[in-house]
Amino acid sequence: MRWSVVVRVVGIHPVFGRLREQYERTMRPVGRLLARTGLPPHAFTILSVLVAVVSAYAYGHSRAVEGSIFLLLSAVVDMFDGGVARATGRVTRFGAVFDHVLDRYAECIVVAGIVYGGYTDWSVGIFALFGMLMASFTRAKAESVGGLRSCTVGVAERQEKLLILIAGSLASSYYPASLAIAVVLVGTLSHVTVVQRLQYTWVQTRGN
Repeated sequence: MRWSVVVRVVGIHPVFGRLREQYERTMRPVGRLLARTGLPPHAFTILSVLVAVVSAYAYGHSRAVEGSIFLLLSAVVDMFDGGVARATGRVTRFGAVFDHVLDRYAECIVVAGIVYGGYTDWSVGIFALFGMLMASFTRAKAESVGGLRSCTVGVAERQEKLLILIAGSLASSYYPASLAIAVVLVGTLSHVTVVQRLQYTWVQTRGN
């Protein structure tokens, strides 16, 4: 199989990843508006994690619908930091790293809340967390050690995974097992993404 064919097969970009440019344009006026508050971009990054803690608390107390609402709110607030940074010209490499690190904390906190709330077994939670963390780790290493400009390929990034959890949470009122299924799906897609990113890195670096 030729390398170009392999790239087309494994270089699958997540749905929301392809819309990144469009959403950044949409967030510009919001970023300019929020910039007037005087709050730095990091403040919105930290706030998104605090909202994720509230989401985890709701999940931990068997309130999946409320948990999903705060999970969605956390994701929305997380978009504000980039919008404010671009609006104020304060886009920095540290800011990008800080955002990615706190995103991982938010994901771990929410999944822990789901497990604590009894929606799924702890082993399933660990399976999902390993996949989510390793997908992010693989991208980071591909872009730093591997020298790739971008390694956002894969069937699912953070946005897709959050939407799956939110959908499973909302459906849990009618089908209790739906949130557990959502966690399994998130874990599976995350591990698939790891394989895809490794394959993509192999192609781009030609194995060197």
